[in-house]
Amino acid sequence: MSGRVNLLAPEFLANPYPVFAQMRRDTPVCQVEPGGLWAVTRYADVVSVLKDPQLFSSAGLAHSMEPPWLGYNPLARSLLVMDPPRHGRSRSLVSRAFTPTAIARLEPFLRATAERLVDEMLERQEVDFMRALALPLPAAAIGHLLGLDTSIHSHLKVWSDHLAIISAISTADHERQQQVQRSIQEMEGYLKEVVEQRRRQPGNDLVSALLEARVEGEALSDAELMNFLFALLAAGLETTTNLLGNVALLLADRPELLERLRAEPGLFASFVEEVLRYESPAQSTFRLTTAEAELGGVKLPAHSVLVLLLNSACRDEQYVPDAESFVLGRQDLVNIPFGHGIHFCLGAPLARLEARVALEALLPRIRSMSRGPEAPQWQRSIQVRALVQLPVRVIPA
Repeated sequence: MSGRVNLLAPEFLANPYPVFAQMRRDTPVCQVEPGGLWAVTRYADVVSVLKDPQLFSSAGLAHSMEPPWLGYNPLARSLLVMDPPRHGRSRSLVSRAFTPTAIARLEPFLRATAERLVDEMLERQEVDFMRALALPLPAAAIGHLLGLDTSIHSHLKVWSDHLAIISAISTADHERQQQVQRSIQEMEGYLKEVVEQRRRQPGNDLVSALLEARVEGEALSDAELMNFLFALLAAGLETTTNLLGNVALLLADRPELLERLRAEPGLFASFVEEVLRYESPAQSTFRLTTAEAELGGVKLPAHSVLVLLLNSACRDEQYVPDAESFVLGRQDLVNIPFGHGIHFCLGAPLARLEARVALEALLPRIRSMSRGPEAPQWQRSIQVRALVQLPVRVIPA
């Protein structure tokens, strides 16, 4: 491999996996573009970093989420970029409202929404899967969970997309900078109105529950609540939308998988886990070394920025055999697209529920799903593996 790999190069984004395989074999910890980030490619090394927040800090990266052209960004002050002990207190407050019971209460709503969206898909037959199901189902879930007006659902993906691309925007791209700035201002203004409304009139929703949450008598501050809502909208919507898009891409490209799942619905959960491993919706996460460290035989100076390549780690042969193949029914996977250790995603059960509900609504009602010969178009991002669009044709069963 000559020269540094560029994680934003179009040819890399189209199919990063051969490059990942070579990196794991020859240079498992190495510098990449943009910016000379230290890429970590092997599963064991990625997990060891995620389990050691003292040496590999999340909080140290907050400044990178607030570049000079942007300034204030609530996402840079959220749980995503907190280290202990602040992380433990905030997560404890949030998790008391974000319970399995609260998620389970969403299931009837999710099923009704998925059935309606599938009805519309089957009526039209030729659709962009991302706009037809992959986006509106998670947007409805987050909107319902937070008690948001349905009119705002169309804005949620725009906002979350802009939060996801901050690190990929150059200092010369003033147009995209302004788009991101506008989205953050709109998002904060809208969420402040929602919070004030719930203070006046609490409801049976997550915002009301967060306002009531206490740990040793202490509540979330207004700033902490805003920071968490930003993180929830960005991570919850983006991850699940991308997961559903990657599910559909595999089903369209591999009709034998669709046929087998239609015949064996008991494999739905296994299928979702293998999609998470094989085509992870979260491509990477970042850490900062707080002191000199050694990883994969490479000495890293203090204050080195690490990009943990989750998609590479999930295809590491040392983690799982035949890792480059999609295999239904794998057992005992310790999947890391939702993180590992103290930063394991609170919304992981909700994302898995949405994927299962989508499959249960869609697969019994279609005979096939296909797409055209055009290569998939992937979002230009280091952090997510996200389809921009996925035109498909669905044939009713």
